[in-house]
Amino acid sequence: MCSPAQFHVAYIVSHDLIKYSSRLPSNIGRSILVHSLANALGLLSQDYSLHTRLQVIKPEPATLDDLRIYHARNYIDAILLTVEPGTESDSAEFGLEDDCPRFSGLPEYVRLVAGATITAARVLRFGYANISINWDGGRHHAQKSRAAGFCYVADCVLAILLLKKSLPAPASPPSRILTPNQRKYRVMYLDLDAHFSDGVSQAFYSPANLKSKQVLTLSVHHAAPGFFPSSPLAQLPLEPSTPFDPFTLSLPLLEGASVKTFANIWPHVECIKDIFNPDYVVIQCGVDGLAGDPKCKVFNWCLDVAIEGSLGWCVSRIVNEWKGIRKLFLGGGGYHSPNAARTWSYLTSIILGKPLSLSMNIPDDPSHSGFPLYAPTFTLDVPAGNMIDKNTAEYLADVQNRFERVSEILRGVLQSQ
Repeated sequence: MCSPAQFHVAYIVSHDLIKYSSRLPSNIGRSILVHSLANALGLLSQDYSLHTRLQVIKPEPATLDDLRIYHARNYIDAILLTVEPGTESDSAEFGLEDDCPRFSGLPEYVRLVAGATITAARVLRFGYANISINWDGGRHHAQKSRAAGFCYVADCVLAILLLKKSLPAPASPPSRILTPNQRKYRVMYLDLDAHFSDGVSQAFYSPANLKSKQVLTLSVHHAAPGFFPSSPLAQLPLEPSTPFDPFTLSLPLLEGASVKTFANIWPHVECIKDIFNPDYVVIQCGVDGLAGDPKCKVFNWCLDVAIEGSLGWCVSRIVNEWKGIRKLFLGGGGYHSPNAARTWSYLTSIILGKPLSLSMNIPDDPSHSGFPLYAPTFTLDVPAGNMIDKNTAEYLADVQNRFERVSEILRGVLQSQ
């Protein structure tokens, strides 16, 4: 690995990671589309950006000890068994059915996806890069002892647990030198997937113990009766039916959320970030909230970095305005694979400080897998559709009032520590 501070962005990928991620039943072939498009667009070349150097890093598969830092031993033992699909086993006990069936290569997939996100976190923790990317990660529904929502391993949680640890001497910390009298590292988790980050939020939810909290989770998502996942934690904060933890926050949006709505709520996200003052931020960039997603169909988000409130604009804000914070970008949901490839390639270009033109043509390159799948436009853009944005002024005013109160509570808790 390179010496500390030798490159700015680490892009985590390997042939094996692509091979086994492309077998994920919910996203067959998506990984190979994502990385082959990024490569065809020249994003993986160190010459792409004059100002930001990218290094491609091959991840090591996660070890049993890595996985057991969070997951229950019996779950890991069961999920790593080499079992042919359809074989009777204890699948139901561990959620390995319905939307999370066993599939050929599941043990390798779990080790590689977890290993890729852990590698991305270690790159940041030891100061090799300021930003790291694992578009095959972001499995935010996986539980401690159960698979759920197309997610088999809680790679987000594993990364957070690693990042909040103090560095062993003599490695340099990311933004400050810690002494016994100073605070420990803080990690903010920001989830932009259309679905609530139940696996991650529940892992760190602790309303009875607010002392010296190092992790804050904030999920921006859709929540409605019958929309997966069902959780009281997915609702706006300060609901009387749910014990309040100011470090476990949700910002649910109604159907049709557009750039206008995201621009409206983004100051709340940045206010929480400013108060918490994290050393690291982990961003889950699920793309199922973009217009045209075939499974979600709830938001009307678009990409264009030049439009305030777009996904590209939000990522640009994080990269360019969130100073002094090391950042880990992960993938997540997204069930139109060509659009996922378009989006994560475009976001990579933003992270590298040289946004691609959304009007550019998809390369018709022999080395680029799946060119016909980008029909009918064969361009990079994923434009907004015609959904009506149901996030009314009244609803957004309620969001503002709640988050103003949350900000006061969070500030008070942190000042008392």
